[in-house]
Amino acid sequence: MNGEFHYIAADLSYPEGTEKVIDEIKNAFGGVDILINNLGGSESPGGGFQALTDAHWQETIQTNLLAPVRLDRGLLPFMLQQGAGVIIHIVSIQARLPLYDSTLPYAAAKAGLLNYSKGLSNEVSPKGVRVLAVSPGWIKTEAAGYLSGTEYVVDGGTIRTI
Repeated sequence: MNGEFHYIAADLSYPEGTEKVIDEIKNAFGGVDILINNLGGSESPGGGFQALTDAHWQETIQTNLLAPVRLDRGLLPFMLQQGAGVIIHIVSIQARLPLYDSTLPYAAAKAGLLNYSKGLSNEVSPKGVRVLAVSPGWIKTEAAGYLSGTEYVVDGGTIRTI
């Protein structure tokens, strides 16, 4: 597309959203060489395991684990056919260090994504496709400040405590 962006509006936390993205990519480009699964987040309430309903767990797992699995399932065959490609899953440090009192479903889903990444890598690396998992640690953002009990405000590119 000569340096142009190809934007696809879709909610990847639902199968219909991932199918839409996969179909549009296949139609516009035939496939991808690099897939970065960066979707993530949690709207689960704090309060530990007793505050969590099945709906909290399902929503978080759909977004943080099943969306990347669906995208891989739809786009990986092209990489395998050409014998080359890279999939990068953005996991989280919470896959190994969960915050049980505030984001337990997120941490569990990211742990699942980390394990899935390793298994997928073992399967497709011999066929020329690399699978990497990146686990970022704590990033000082306004949202992270709320989560930790310290509020931060981004002011002209500077983060300050309020």
